[in-house]
Amino acid sequence: MPGFSSSYFSDFGLLLYLEELNKEEFSKFKLLLKNETMERGYCLIPWAEVKKAKREDLANMINKHYPREQAWDMALKIFGRMNLKDLCTRAKAEINWAAQTMGPKDIGAGEAQGDQEEVLGDGTEYRIQIQKKFCFMRDKKCFLGEPKDFRHKIAEEGRELLEHLFDVDDQTGEQPQTVVLQGAAGVGKTTLVRKAMLDWAQGQLYQQKFTYIFYLNAREINPWRERSFVQMISKDWPSTEGPIERIISQPDSLLFIIDSFDELNFAFEEPEFALCENWTQVHPVSFLMSSLLRKVLLPESSLLVTTRLTACKKLKTLLRSQRSVELLGVSEEAREEYVYQFFEDKTCALQILSLLRNNEVLYSMCQVPLMCWVICSCLEQQMQKGGDVTLTCKTTTALFTCYVSSLFMQVDGRCPSLPNQTQLRSLCHLAAKGIWTMTHVFYRENLRKHGLTKADVSVFLDMNILQKDTDYENCYEFTHLHIQEFFAAMFYTVKDIQGTGHHSSQASADLKLLLESSSSKDPHLMQMKCFLFGLLNEGQVKQLEETFNCKMSLEIRGKILQGMEILGNSDCFPPQLAYLELFHCLYETQDEAFINQAMRHFQKVVINICEKIHLLVSSFCLKYCQCLRTIKLSVTVVFEKMLNSNLPAEIWQREAYHCWQDLCSVLHTNKDLRELDLNHSNLDELAMKMFYQELRHPNCKLQKLLLRFLSFPDGCQNISSSLTHNPNLLHLDLKGSDIGDSGVKSLCEALKHPVCKLQSLGLESCNLTTLCCLNISKTLVRSQSLIFLNLSTNHLLDDGVELLCEALRHPKCHLERLSLESCGLTVASCEDLSLALIGNKRLTHLCLADNILGDGGVKLMSDVLKHPQCTLRSLVLRRCHFTSVSGEHLSSSLLSNKSLRHLDLGSNWLQDDGVKLLCDVFRHPGCKLQDLELMGCVLTSACCLDLASAVLNNPNLRSLDLGNNDLQDNGVKILCETLKQPNCNIQRLGLEYCGLTSLCCQDLSSTLSSNQRLIKMNLTQNTLGCEGIMKLCEVLRSPECKLQVLGLCKEAFDEEAQKLLEAVGVHNPHLVIKQNCNDHNEEDGSWWQCF
Repeated sequence: MPGFSSSYFSDFGLLLYLEELNKEEFSKFKLLLKNETMERGYCLIPWAEVKKAKREDLANMINKHYPREQAWDMALKIFGRMNLKDLCTRAKAEINWAAQTMGPKDIGAGEAQGDQEEVLGDGTEYRIQIQKKFCFMRDKKCFLGEPKDFRHKIAEEGRELLEHLFDVDDQTGEQPQTVVLQGAAGVGKTTLVRKAMLDWAQGQLYQQKFTYIFYLNAREINPWRERSFVQMISKDWPSTEGPIERIISQPDSLLFIIDSFDELNFAFEEPEFALCENWTQVHPVSFLMSSLLRKVLLPESSLLVTTRLTACKKLKTLLRSQRSVELLGVSEEAREEYVYQFFEDKTCALQILSLLRNNEVLYSMCQVPLMCWVICSCLEQQMQKGGDVTLTCKTTTALFTCYVSSLFMQVDGRCPSLPNQTQLRSLCHLAAKGIWTMTHVFYRENLRKHGLTKADVSVFLDMNILQKDTDYENCYEFTHLHIQEFFAAMFYTVKDIQGTGHHSSQASADLKLLLESSSSKDPHLMQMKCFLFGLLNEGQVKQLEETFNCKMSLEIRGKILQGMEILGNSDCFPPQLAYLELFHCLYETQDEAFINQAMRHFQKVVINICEKIHLLVSSFCLKYCQCLRTIKLSVTVVFEKMLNSNLPAEIWQREAYHCWQDLCSVLHTNKDLRELDLNHSNLDELAMKMFYQELRHPNCKLQKLLLRFLSFPDGCQNISSSLTHNPNLLHLDLKGSDIGDSGVKSLCEALKHPVCKLQSLGLESCNLTTLCCLNISKTLVRSQSLIFLNLSTNHLLDDGVELLCEALRHPKCHLERLSLESCGLTVASCEDLSLALIGNKRLTHLCLADNILGDGGVKLMSDVLKHPQCTLRSLVLRRCHFTSVSGEHLSSSLLSNKSLRHLDLGSNWLQDDGVKLLCDVFRHPGCKLQDLELMGCVLTSACCLDLASAVLNNPNLRSLDLGNNDLQDNGVKILCETLKQPNCNIQRLGLEYCGLTSLCCQDLSSTLSSNQRLIKMNLTQNTLGCEGIMKLCEVLRSPECKLQVLGLCKEAFDEEAQKLLEAVGVHNPHLVIKQNCNDHNEEDGSWWQCF
C-alpha cells in the first residue's frame, strides 16, 4: 500500500466509502471489524463504541487507532469478505490515483516541493476541496428519524440518471448545453447534484465531458449583492491552484450547477442589452445569474439547473434551449419496500399500503423520501393510540392535521412548549406569504417582517415545524413544502388575539384568486387550496384548536360559498380540469351539506376521469350536486388499470366499482339531471352493466344521452333494452361507436316499442352499410316519435338511400331532419330524394354534404325546390363538387320557393360568376332566404358589389358567411358601406381567412359604431396586426357597439394587442371574444353539425 504526502485519503476517503454502505451493510461491517481486530491482535476499539458509532464516528475511530495503510488494508479486506467487489476495485484505483498525484510519503522536502510546483493548477487541490465539502454535506439533513439509508438508496438510483444527462441527442446529434432537472419539493434534486459534485471530484463522473464543475446554490447566492462572476465561483477555489481566470478562459469544458433555481429571489426582468458578458466585472448578482442562464455570459459553458416543477415556467422564459428531465423520486416498488420495513407487522403494512393506494394523492406524496417517513410515522402513532387510520388516510388535510398534532405528543416525558395565538398567526402569515410568492427559504429579515422573534422561531424549531439550514447562515425553512402549505391554509382560519377572524381586504382578494386558480396557471397554490377546503371541516378545526390551544374561525365558509356562487353563475368557468380540481377541494371537506350548498349554482360539470382518485372525488361530490342538469364525463384508463395494478385484482375491482356505482346513482337521485355525456369513455362490461341498471331506474329523468366513441360488445342489446324501460329518454347519440348493422337492428326493435319515446338518434360513423337501411326504413314508418336521424359518414351508398326514401314517402313517417353527409351518394340518390321530398311534407332539414352530387345532382335538387309541395327549410350542399353552372339552377328555384330559409353552398367551385347569378335572385323581394353560407367558394372582391346589393335589397337575409374567400380589404370596404345602411338587416357576418389586413379595420370600426343589428362577426385567421386591433378596440369599448360575439384568436397577436383585447372585456362585458365562434346551434344553419 503506497504512502501519502497528504492525509486526505485516509481522513476522508474511508468515510466516503462507509457512506456507500446501506444500514444492513454498515452493521455487518462493524461486526466483521470486531472479528478482524481480534484475529490480528490489533489494538481494539471498544466494541460498545463501535456498536453505537455512526459512519463519521467510526471512520475517525479507525483512523485514530490504526496507521493509515493498516486501516485501509483492514477496510479493504472487510469489503472483500462482504463481497463488495465494486467498492474494493474503486477504492484501490482511487488510492493509486491519490498516491500518483500526491507523490510518495518518504520523498524529501525539496523533491516534494518540486512535485507540488509541477502539479500546481491541475485541479487536484480543487477536487480535494470539493470532496471535503460535499462529503460532510451528504446526508447531513436526516430529519426526525428519516431513514438515512433510504435517501442514500434513492441517490444511488439517480446515479444512472446523472451519467446520461449530457448524452448526445439521438435525433439532433448534439450534446445539450443546458439540462434542467425538475421535480417536486424534497424529491432529491439537491442530493443528486451534490452527489454529482462528489462523484466528479472522485473521478467517477463526467471525466471526459467537463474539466471543472462549479456549484452555485440559491441559498448562498441570495444574500449577495454585487460581485464579479469570478468572485462568485472562487469560494471553493484553493489558492494553490493558481488563478481561476485561466480555467474560465476555456468555458466549453466547464459545467455550472445552479441548484434550487426556484429559491432565487430575483425577478429576472433585466432587458437583453443590460446583461453582461465580462466575468471579471462587478455587477448585481441577479444580472450575473440572468446572463449565465440566458447564455450571454460564458455561452460555451454547460449548465445543470435544478428547480421545483412550480418554477419551470419562469425558468423556461430564460433559457434558449434545454433538455428537461423530471426526477420522480421513490418508485412504487421502493415505497412498498419502505412500508414493509417501517411496519414490522406484515398485516399492518398491508393495511397501510392499501389505504395509501386508495388515496393516490397521499401515495404520490410518498415519492418524496421525507413524506414517506412523515406519513408512516403519523399512521403508526394513530394505530398505537387506537385511532382510525382509515379516516386519517381519507384526505390529505386529515393526515396533516394528525401529523401536526403528533408533534406535540410527549417525548421522553416532555412536551414541546405551545406557541401563543400571536406566534401561531405570525407563522401562518409567513407561510401564506411564502406560498403566494413561491418563497420557501426565509432569512432573518423575512422573519422579523412577520413579527417572529428569535424566541418565537425557537418554539417552532423545537416543534420541528421550522428547521434551520446548517449549511447556510440565518437561513430557515419549513420542514417540508406541504407543512408550509398546511400552515398557509391555517392563516385564513386562525383568529387574531382579539378573537376575530381574518377579514382584511387582502384575505378576501386571496380567496377570490384561490377559487379561480387552476393547476395550469397556478400550480403552486393547489395544495394550499386543498388544505383550506379541508380546514372547513369542523372535526379538523376542533382537533387543531385542542392541539394549539387556540381559537379558529369557520366564518371563511360563507366567503367561499359566495365565491362558489359567482363561479357557478359564470359563463366562462374553465372546463374539465377546473371542475376536477374543484371536486378535489370539496372532497377534502368531507362535508355533504357544504358541498350541496357550494354546488347549488352549478348546472353543468365537465370532468375527465383518468385516475382512480378522479373517480373517487367525482363520485363523492356528484352525489351532492343536486341542481346539475348536465354532466359531461369521460372515463379513461381507470378500469384498464385494474389489469395492471400491483394491488390484488379483487381489491382494485371492489374499490373502483364501488365508486362507479356511486357515480351512476346520480342518474336516479338527481331529479334535475337531464343530459349525460359519456363520450370517449373506456368502460368494461361490468361498469356498463351498472350504468344501464341506473338508466332503467324508474326515477331516472335523463332526456339526452351521448355515448360517442364507446365500445358495445353486447351489440347494443343493453342500450336498446334501456330505451324500452325509460320513456324520458328523447335523444341518443352513438357517433363513432362501432355498433355495425347488427347493433342498428337491436336499436330499431327498441324504437318500435310503445314505451320508447326517442325523438333524436345519432348514428354517425357507426360502420353501417346498405344492409341496415331496410331495418331503419321499417322503423321510420313504425316510430311515432323519431324526428331527427343522423346517418352521416356511413357506407350507405345510393342503394341504401333508395330504401330510406321508400319510408320517407310513407305518410306515417314523422322524420323532420335527416343528415346523410359523406355516405357515398351520387346523382342517383338525388333522383330518389327528389321524389321523396315532393311526397313528404314533414321533412324540413336535409344535409347532403360531402357527397359527389355534381351539377347534375344540384339540378335535381333545384327542381324539387321549385315544387309547390316541397317544405324544405334547410338544405346543406357543402363539398358536393358542383360549379358555377349550379348557380343558374339554384337561382331559378329560389325565386319560386317559399319555404327555404337556410342554404349552405360552402366549399364548392361557385366562383364570382355563380354568386352573381344567385345575387340576382337574392335582390328580389320574393326571396325568403335568411341564412346563406358561401365559405370557400373561390370568391374575390369582384363579387362584393353584387353581394352588397343583395344584402341591401333583401330584408330577409340575416346571416352571411363568406369565410375562406380572397375578398381582401377592398372587398370588405364595399361590404362595410352596405352594412352602415339603416335597411341592412345582417346580424351575423363571417369573414374568416379572407386575406384582410389592418387597412380594413377603420372600415370595420366605422361599421360597428353605426350598425345596431350586427351581433356576431368572425375575423379569425386574418393579419390585422396591432395597428388594426387598436382601431377595432376603440369602437369595441364604446357602448354604441352592439356586437356580442367577435371571432379572434388573441394568442395570434403580440402582447400589446392582447392587452388591448383584454381591456375590451372589462369595458364591454356583453362582448365575448373567442377563437371559435362557430357555435353549433340547432336553430341556425349548423343544425346538422350540432347533433
